[in-house]
This record gives sequence, C-alpha cells and structure tokens, in this order.
Amino acid sequence: MSATNAMKAAKAIETMKAMETVEAGWQAVREDGQVRPELLDAAYAEPRLRQLFPWTGMGELHFSRCTEPRWTWDIPYIQPLADGGYRVSGPSRSRTVGVAETVAEAVAMVVERLPAGCRPAYLGTPEELAAQEAAVARERGEDRSSGFP
Repeated sequence: MSATNAMKAAKAIETMKAMETVEAGWQAVREDGQVRPELLDAAYAEPRLRQLFPWTGMGELHFSRCTEPRWTWDIPYIQPLADGGYRVSGPSRSRTVGVAETVAEAVAMVVERLPAGCRPAYLGTPEELAAQEAAVARERGEDRSSGFP
C-alpha cells in the first residue's frame, strides 16, 4: 500500500470512529433524560447538528465540534423553558440569542449561528481540534495564529 493510500485509509478509520463516537453521544443524552425528547428529536433530525457531539448540562442541550471534554463552546445551546418554549444562548453563558416558541425555531436559531465551515465533530479535544485546524490553515496559507476561541 502506498503512503498516500495508507493516509487515506487512516483518515477513513478516524472519520468512522468520530461518527461512532458522535452517535454514542446522542444515545447517551437520550438515556440521561436531562433534555426533552422532542428537543433531542428535532436537533438530531437536523443533519448539521447531528454531525456534532451533543452534551447536556443543567437541562440544556449543547453541541461540540469535538468529541472529548472540555468540549468546544463556539456553538449556541438550547435551554427548555418551564412554559414549554426554549431559550437559545451562547456561545457564552452571558449571551442570549433569543427565545423560541417551538423546538423547530430553537434548532433553526442554532443552525443559523454555526461557525463558518462547521464540519463533523473532530475525534479529540478542543486543543487537538485547534492544532489540526491551524495545520490545515497553514497548508492553505491562512493565518490562524489566534488559536482556539
């Protein structure tokens, strides 16, 4: 096998592992019962969110661009409200995007605010993701010296 083919095979294996890890993450958040099932169903039905690693905290549904903690905090998250609506906040806790009456509206708010070029979750930590993105940027001649957000 040539070096190029070996690299392609290794990349394919890593992609499959990342997809399996993301799918296991979705199963785990379903099983933990912290988030309304209709919110999980709507978020999972959206392909751009389904490719991200989900995690929950304080009843909120978060999305990460990597599969390992400390997860990324560059994507808004959804908090179910007592009245049945949803608050979309983030990426930081001090920023509120808006309140949605329906789960579909909340999911759309998150999708509209995904980082440019958001790709399937990276198998690793935020620091490893930042290093990988910086290496790709260097190959393309882009400046990513600021590091991870």
